[in-house]
Amino acid sequence: MSRSAIGAWAQPARTRIPRMRNPMAGRVRVCIAGFYLILSAVVTAQPVRYEPSPVEVVHAMLELAQVTSRDVVYDLGCGDGRIVIAAVVRYGARGVCVDIDPQRIAESRENARRAGVEERIRFMTEDLFTTDLGGASVVALFLSPEFNDRLRPKLLSELKPGARIVSHYHGMTNWTPHATLHVGERTIFLWQL
Repeated sequence: MSRSAIGAWAQPARTRIPRMRNPMAGRVRVCIAGFYLILSAVVTAQPVRYEPSPVEVVHAMLELAQVTSRDVVYDLGCGDGRIVIAAVVRYGARGVCVDIDPQRIAESRENARRAGVEERIRFMTEDLFTTDLGGASVVALFLSPEFNDRLRPKLLSELKPGARIVSHYHGMTNWTPHATLHVGERTIFLWQL
């Protein structure tokens, strides 16, 4: 056997196997990719489920944050406005209610009107991640662990030294609170800048 014959035998055959093409396969892949892209956008933008803080928790949050008449209390995801309204009524503070849901802002405004403090509160239908927090001396939160963690860099960069952050139920990853308070089975966290 000649050397060239052995070499040809040892090398793999160079025959091309025709690939079966399915014209729908590309479309299916695009649809699946689009579905996951939309799903990821919906999941990351998922709003926090509205659940009002009990009145005793609201009062404990404001006491823990040592709210005074000199404070401007921002409630991010304000719901019915009860935290800011209590800060204004009880301590003479001013307040800002922020919620992305116009229905919640309307409810907050109506509750403030009924309490006679509407003129001391600003109402903002905004995404809490784009709201300017520079005027806040106290920020109240009852969001979710994920939202708290996403909000942390904004809080640190926009709030002034001495500002307080008080959160009902959820802490923040790798940020030890200055104080915690238990009200029944609920925990309140306080951080001070």
